[in-house]
Amino acid sequence: MSKVKPLILITNDDGVSAPGLRTLIAVMAEIGEIIVVAPDKPQSGMGHAITTNSTLYLNKISKDNDVITEYSCSGTPVDCVKLAVNEILKRKPDLCVSGINHGSNSSINVIYSGTMSAAVEAGIEGIPAIGFSLLDFDWNADFETMKPFIRKITLEVLENKLPQGVVLNVNFPKLKKEEIKGIKICRQAKALWIEKFDKRQTPQGRDYYWLAGEFVNQDKGEDTDEWALENGYVSVVPVQFDLTAYHATSLLNTWKWNE
Repeated sequence: MSKVKPLILITNDDGVSAPGLRTLIAVMAEIGEIIVVAPDKPQSGMGHAITTNSTLYLNKISKDNDVITEYSCSGTPVDCVKLAVNEILKRKPDLCVSGINHGSNSSINVIYSGTMSAAVEAGIEGIPAIGFSLLDFDWNADFETMKPFIRKITLEVLENKLPQGVVLNVNFPKLKKEEIKGIKICRQAKALWIEKFDKRQTPQGRDYYWLAGEFVNQDKGEDTDEWALENGYVSVVPVQFDLTAYHATSLLNTWKWNE
């Protein structure tokens, strides 16, 4: 009796034609039955945005006789997951993978990331999920190095299951395969962006702004994702979407709320 292959939903935030997505498809096709629902255009930095005030469109871009079923979506990465689960898939997938993102989603970047928000949305739906990112913004970045690590991480998740309410944020350093020291479980580094806006003018004299900034790592710990990436490791951070600051509840309960 043949073993049923896991059903894997694949999405991203760089768009359905992104090389990182195509690499992830190639790896997942060796592991399970896959379906792709990805944005029809780049959606980086969208965070957990959803479309509420305009129409959403799905376009099936694969043919009926293709091995892989692919859809492009006019909405955000989170829209892609919601539509896949509620309108396309006949059953809940065994796994959702998002990426491979062109650029880092380590540390505070996880808050802004469309890649990770898609994974988080899958987690909210009760689907084990992983977001994959490479610290290389080049559209033609070399993703081959990542393939064996992606396969290993995916198989471990499928075999061992993730804790309820947890998804994985996986980041890869820009290194050759032989230079990567291994996989390291980490915490999110305390870091932030020091933003500045470049103020410019249109030919018509209207002011506009271009966001720029500097990433500042304030965390010197050797158990963080930033440390792991700087020292040649693949960083894996377990992310929870329950945002309750439990450590603060006892303090807040000492305040005179009802007096």
